[in-house]
Amino acid sequence: MEKAVPLYRKAEEAGIIKPAQLALLSRVFQATSRAGESDAEREARASRILGYHLAGIEDENELTTLAKQPLQR
Repeated sequence: MEKAVPLYRKAEEAGIIKPAQLALLSRVFQATSRAGESDAEREARASRILGYHLAGIEDENELTTLAKQPLQR
């Protein structure tokens, strides 16, 4: 669970407190982790996952797919 800390912190900051939402976000966060990922990369991934969720994407598979893609600017 220690690796999900950035996600929980970001979710708390966004006001997400429902256990089902946190469980969903946690599963996506865990499914998209990569070996050797830096703390900054984990923070960025947590922010992306949360951002997609706050934008209305609630499907776990879609969130997972989006979180694996590099951020487009």
